[in-house]
Amino acid sequence: MKKKDIKILLVDDEPDVIEIIKFNLNQEGYRVKTATNGSEAVKKAKKTFPHLIIMDVMMPEMDGIEACEILRKDPKFNNTIIMFLTARGEDYSYVAAFDAGADDYVTKPIKPKILVSKIKALLRRLKKEEETEKLRFGKLIIDKEQYEVTQNGNTLSLPRKEFELLFLLASKPDKVVKREKIMEIVWGSEVVVGDRTIDVHIRKLREKIGDKYFKTVKGVGYKFRNPK
Repeated sequence: MKKKDIKILLVDDEPDVIEIIKFNLNQEGYRVKTATNGSEAVKKAKKTFPHLIIMDVMMPEMDGIEACEILRKDPKFNNTIIMFLTARGEDYSYVAAFDAGADDYVTKPIKPKILVSKIKALLRRLKKEEETEKLRFGKLIIDKEQYEVTQNGNTLSLPRKEFELLFLLASKPDKVVKREKIMEIVWGSEVVVGDRTIDVHIRKLREKIGDKYFKTVKGVGYKFRNPK
């Protein structure tokens, strides 16, 4: 992934901190959005889905710990990197941050160049994840980055939930994924009408991609089969 494609959300209630860090990140070529409190950060994160969130702890309206906890409860942010950048250096603040789901905790003050270096180290994880962003099964290619499925050279049109269900199953070929896990990862906390929602989506995938790829394990869940 190129730097210009990496989205960073910077959250701090101090304008000077925002200005300095944003300037240095923009110089590196990253796409940077900002927020001034935890509540605003959660809203912007759910709208833009940043790859990295850099967040202060103490902020008005909602602090960084609570914002982090809210985002980590949403499966869509499982792979989002969250770094705390704060003046709070007490042990209990470290513990609270990591318990909430933080990936790193950096105390202020820190030189911009050192901070950028730490950010680059965290973002290297994205390169490793990119390797699993595109799944291939013969002439079936599932590209998560583009949200695109091609089969025999033809692009298939899949709604978002169908794609996410397909990618989840295909990322664990020949392994059973339980219905509860599917509901948690694909639908999260959303209200789902009817208890056969998963079944309906599987049926549509079978129609579009082929029945040979999917196996129903009654009373448990579904398995993606790799026809070798």
